[in-house]
Amino acid sequence: RNRLNASREIAPVTLPNCRLIKGIEAGSEDIDILPNGLAFISSGLKYPGVKSYAPDKPGEIFLMDLNEDNPRAVELRVSRGFDLASFNPHGISTYIDRDDTVYLFVVNHPHQKSLVELFKFVEDDNSLVHLKTIRHDLLTSVNDIVAMGPDSFYATNDHYFSDFILMFLEMFLGLTWSNVVYYSPKEVKEVASGFYSANGINISPDRKYIYVADVFDHNIHVMEKHANWTLTHVKMLQLDTLPDNLSIDPHTGDVWVGCHPNGLKLLYNDPENLPASEVLRIQNILSEEPTVTCVYADNGSVLQGSSVASVYEGKLLIGTVFHRALYCEL
Repeated sequence: RNRLNASREIAPVTLPNCRLIKGIEAGSEDIDILPNGLAFISSGLKYPGVKSYAPDKPGEIFLMDLNEDNPRAVELRVSRGFDLASFNPHGISTYIDRDDTVYLFVVNHPHQKSLVELFKFVEDDNSLVHLKTIRHDLLTSVNDIVAMGPDSFYATNDHYFSDFILMFLEMFLGLTWSNVVYYSPKEVKEVASGFYSANGINISPDRKYIYVADVFDHNIHVMEKHANWTLTHVKMLQLDTLPDNLSIDPHTGDVWVGCHPNGLKLLYNDPENLPASEVLRIQNILSEEPTVTCVYADNGSVLQGSSVASVYEGKLLIGTVFHRALYCEL
């Protein structure tokens, strides 16, 4: 109960200009926004122990252009030859190459496996061209990913075990066997370990620090990145909530966190006692006293199970594990 923050209730914190995004009905688990305002949204995650509103429908990647006055979500087409029927997207990350090619990395769980799919984004016809599927023995239970190059990344494994019953036992016993892995075609290695459940991962704008959210330990780890890709612990920020995915404001370096105030409600998903949503903004995370502000909180009546919050030019997108998505003007 302590790990899940089972007794926590939250007071609402509203934003004046918010609307639910049309067309997104079965989750918006992760969001990544390009510097030009194009936002990628992964939808349709089916995850052991968590509700799904569309269990028989393949996952999707949506695109929103946040420069538009009234942006809408458009489903991206995926190139032929890719197995869309079993597409089960989780964490995502973009990388812009020197020639301005945009790569999209997607954590995929077809048939409850853990793979990373690499796509090239073709803006002219709103499509994703599938380049390759990455699988490795160290990528056992991948949750989130942050791209470091056109074919390299850091990834979090949120559990040591991939079997659902063993995963639950791992959580129940409080085993700290979750980790962070660095992947490139040349080398794959564990670079950080000792987490209860490593979840969201992202990188500072100067690309010197990696941030990892430990959802069941209610904290965010700050790690220094070294030339050989290893990570060393710098500090930890303790929170009173379950942090999921992390987004970084490229201009200020602020960390935006989609959180679960009460993890028990998320797992039970009782219609009479809905899972709540909470968005935190962390300023000056590297300082002695970071400023943590609750920007948005809802008891589940509008938005259930927030997992990510991402900003662009005064606009905020809030995504969820299995529910809708919210567009706000700050």
